[in-house]
Amino acid sequence: MKQHYYLAFLLFFASCQDHQHENSIQYANEKISIDGKPNDHAWKHTHWRAMDQRWLGNEYSKEDFQGRYKVTWDHDHLYVLAEIHDDKLIDIHKDGLDNYWNDDCLEVFIDQDASKGDHQYNYNAFAYHIALDNKVVDIGVDSLPHYYDHVQCIRQTKGNKSIWELSIDIYDDSYQMEKNNKKTRLEEFKKIGFAIAYCDNDQSEERENFIGSVLVEGEDKNRGWIDAGVFGQYILVK
Repeated sequence: MKQHYYLAFLLFFASCQDHQHENSIQYANEKISIDGKPNDHAWKHTHWRAMDQRWLGNEYSKEDFQGRYKVTWDHDHLYVLAEIHDDKLIDIHKDGLDNYWNDDCLEVFIDQDASKGDHQYNYNAFAYHIALDNKVVDIGVDSLPHYYDHVQCIRQTKGNKSIWELSIDIYDDSYQMEKNNKKTRLEEFKKIGFAIAYCDNDQSEERENFIGSVLVEGEDKNRGWIDAGVFGQYILVK
């Protein structure tokens, strides 16, 4: 009988550890160079997470799209490494501020204090659209799209596989456009809201799919650009 209790305890403990692992972001103990190559030691000690939640579009095949990512941090930045398998890379809208979500792009959602809530036309949270040319777009308080220099990104593509490596400056909701804004310093035990997604276009006027990292309940799953409450909730750990 004691053995059964002991086994049950071990299984419960392992389950708790896995849950804690999935809801935490590990500190990068070594420097990360943004070059689109997953060779830094910090990445080797960071686990892959799935990007497999269909937010928009019909069912897709593994040949059409596969995605996974890693995320880590230091006191100055949040870092993301995304591995995307996409059989066609499409950039048909030459104006980077027009229909940017309908070209192939990586999208990173950040709510720096995990406060959730609306962020459509404010800076309660950010939804960074990173295009194939590495330009970064989000909507401003004026309800118009703008370029932001908050994200440094390098993409390396070979065949159908692209490696996106990102370094992201974090700002709180006091951010103002064209002002000298102070970045948020990241610390252990800080809570953040985070999600990542990919807009997949296979030569159409509009994207065929939008695939994210978190389960969004309800019929309307394309709410990340408005509602930070659908982001994943994470804690920074060392």
